[in-house]
Amino acid sequence: MNRAHLTIDPYFTVGTVNRRLFGSFVEHLGRGVYDGIYEPGHPAADENGYREDVIALVRELGVTAIRYPGGNFVSGYRWEDGIGPREQRPRRLDLAWHSIETNEVGLDEFAAWLRKVGSELMYAVNLGTRGIHEALDVLEYANVPSGTRLSDLRIANGTPAPHDIRMWCLGNEMDGPWQLGHGAAEEYASLAAKTARAMRQVDPGLELVVCGSSSAQMSTFGSWERTVLEATYDEVDYISCHAYYEPKDGDHASFLASAVNMDRFIESVAATADHVKAERRSPKTMYISFDEWNVWYQSRYRAERHTGIGDWPIAPRLLENTYSVMDAVVFGNLLISLLRHADRVTSASLAQLVNVIAPIMTEPGGPAWRQTTFFPFALTSRLARGEALEVKLDSPTYASGLHGDVTVVDAVATHDAGSGATAVFLVNRDEEAEAEIEIDVRMLGEVRVRDVWTLSDKDPHAVNTLEQPDRVRPAANPTAALADGTVTVSLPPVSWTALTLG
Repeated sequence: MNRAHLTIDPYFTVGTVNRRLFGSFVEHLGRGVYDGIYEPGHPAADENGYREDVIALVRELGVTAIRYPGGNFVSGYRWEDGIGPREQRPRRLDLAWHSIETNEVGLDEFAAWLRKVGSELMYAVNLGTRGIHEALDVLEYANVPSGTRLSDLRIANGTPAPHDIRMWCLGNEMDGPWQLGHGAAEEYASLAAKTARAMRQVDPGLELVVCGSSSAQMSTFGSWERTVLEATYDEVDYISCHAYYEPKDGDHASFLASAVNMDRFIESVAATADHVKAERRSPKTMYISFDEWNVWYQSRYRAERHTGIGDWPIAPRLLENTYSVMDAVVFGNLLISLLRHADRVTSASLAQLVNVIAPIMTEPGGPAWRQTTFFPFALTSRLARGEALEVKLDSPTYASGLHGDVTVVDAVATHDAGSGATAVFLVNRDEEAEAEIEIDVRMLGEVRVRDVWTLSDKDPHAVNTLEQPDRVRPAANPTAALADGTVTVSLPPVSWTALTLG
């Protein structure tokens, strides 16, 4: 058995846990929108075609903000296609995902759906094939109350009140050669800076996100961030990060330590931003929007791509990964990494929400169910409040092929001074051995253990499916015991645990 020790002190804080950390992402991709959130013929559909069973699960998941409409899709998107009478909307080729886009759902419909689920809209503008003019147009349509052509058009289309979108992404993954309109960092940076300045002339209070690297493995990583921020630092509030993880060649030891890579990614981007801050003698701190992150088996997608000139399906089954317990443990560890950097990462978007590499799955005409990854997100979103704490962890290590020596146990804690509640999130990365962790909680004062949930299974590759939607669920962990200011918890192999004190 591995033994670890954790010390929690509410006076040592990292930063406030911004509720936008628990955001998600919906792209017009596969069945994410059509047959996902929108299925008019479904028995559970409301009068507008939204699946009520999906709405209930999204609310349970605790998603606070949703990035829309892409993603790679946005670099070829004409936002005007998705407004007005549905019968007049054009069908277009979606070059990003080799599909037909019907435009049945657009900005107004998605914003209405968000009001039902209780989430904020984070909107991405097309800086791939379009630019400043189109960004200003969609901003006017969305946010100006009335009295202009486009704001009055929104009202005529059935939405009297403005959408009041506060957070805007200036394009998507413009460092990627796969992206429509991809160019050099200098080219994108110039366009992003001009677009940001123009949008702020409409509303100076907007929060703007500039594109960082689409992964830390890009050959331009680091230099891209520096070049883009040198041109946009005074104009934007966030730089984005994107990262996806999957096991490579059966190396589960490295996969289970994926959060180590996320930690290094975040810290490198923050360091680059601070370098530009120092060069500019700026008092402003650049924050990070980690607006795409997940476990994604990208190698499987390469085998399922549609590429034929005559093969342009509508809402094909793309990127429908089935997630295991091991995937959920890695996923929960990525959430730990985001919380650990709450001082700089103040917005994050789980990619994606329904059907597409998602915690929620649906079957056309059938049920909706929770994937294994649903549970770490829902519990962390519900429990992580107040301040993220700088915890002190002592754990055995093991050798990983990709990340070097890493700790067997990883942990983070949050503390809400108002309620006195403390949440601790733990993972055991060991594939075979149990871990026992002692948590020193004396600095919290008189507390009791409220609840302990652990997600694990004797089979780390167990999954939830249409046929067995409840095969995997978190269970109460009866091992947690408090004595003499120390909480002792047993962590099964390949497990994720959430513990609350108060």
